[in-house]
Amino acid sequence: MFQMWRGVGGRSGVLPELRASVFGGCYSAGGDDGPAAASAYAAVQRVEYGGFWLRLLAYIIDNVVIGLGIVLVLVPLIFLTGLGALLSQIHPEEELGDAGLFLIIGLIFLAATVGLVVTWLYHALMESSEWQATVGKKAVGLVVTDMTGQRVSFARATGRHFGKVITNMVPMLIGYIMAGFTERKQALHDMIAGCVVLRRTS
Repeated sequence: MFQMWRGVGGRSGVLPELRASVFGGCYSAGGDDGPAAASAYAAVQRVEYGGFWLRLLAYIIDNVVIGLGIVLVLVPLIFLTGLGALLSQIHPEEELGDAGLFLIIGLIFLAATVGLVVTWLYHALMESSEWQATVGKKAVGLVVTDMTGQRVSFARATGRHFGKVITNMVPMLIGYIMAGFTERKQALHDMIAGCVVLRRTS
């Protein structure tokens, strides 16, 4: 009924929300779970949360993949928009005029826009796909889920991605380092989007 999850660098157990949704009203007021609750508990697979170091390795892999993707998108755009021909007219030994300056600014703006869009779609589409993971997370056996262990929507994955803007604002990368010591190994953007990162084995 449920997928099996297994992780490293994280606390094991059943996601509280998942546990509650499965057990429903099986608990008595006195705390005696009873046979029904014991049977339901046995049906739920144990989970562990993906730890900081695995997530860091996935981040490094993803940055390599995203960098290649940006290059593959940006280079054709430069030539399709005519920027390539204009850039070829700029000579290092000559002083840049207003036109050259605006060209450089336009190129930087184009690169930043492509980088933003590629990075967003890469994370949001892949984490809401059947993989539930980017290439980096897939490589190290991590998946992104909601608080009940279910696949996230594109909107939630988008919220998680842009939540990193707030995470980046926290000094000394503490927003990311939180994934190493919070109860569910959540970084700040995970908490904002209501997500957890787990390790899965089939």
